[in-house]
Amino acid sequence: GWCPLSPTGAQTTQLLVEPPWRPAVLWDRVNLTCQYSGTTGATTWYKDGQRWGQEGGSSFTVTESGTYTCQTDRPGSGFSLSVNVSDDQVVLQVPARALLEGDTVTLRCRD
Repeated sequence: GWCPLSPTGAQTTQLLVEPPWRPAVLWDRVNLTCQYSGTTGATTWYKDGQRWGQEGGSSFTVTESGTYTCQTDRPGSGFSLSVNVSDDQVVLQVPARALLEGDTVTLRCRD
């Protein structure tokens, strides 16, 4: 499912990433959703530190590599943590969730 890039329940702007694998790569058809306090709203998107053209919508599918962050129009909403989406051709991916010693982990090697 979705992977929030900030602690569950925290009153922060969250950048949700689907599919929940790291690193995120373009050919996975990565979808980003911006929300604050569990709700979505009008969103300002930033790519590589600059305001970016996907203004308004709270989610979109990434078509360009780069580092993305967002901010909603909700009062008190700050900037989300950033997520990097690369165009690497070969990657070893791990689940985005927190992992603990002893967990069984599925890795994906994609090329």
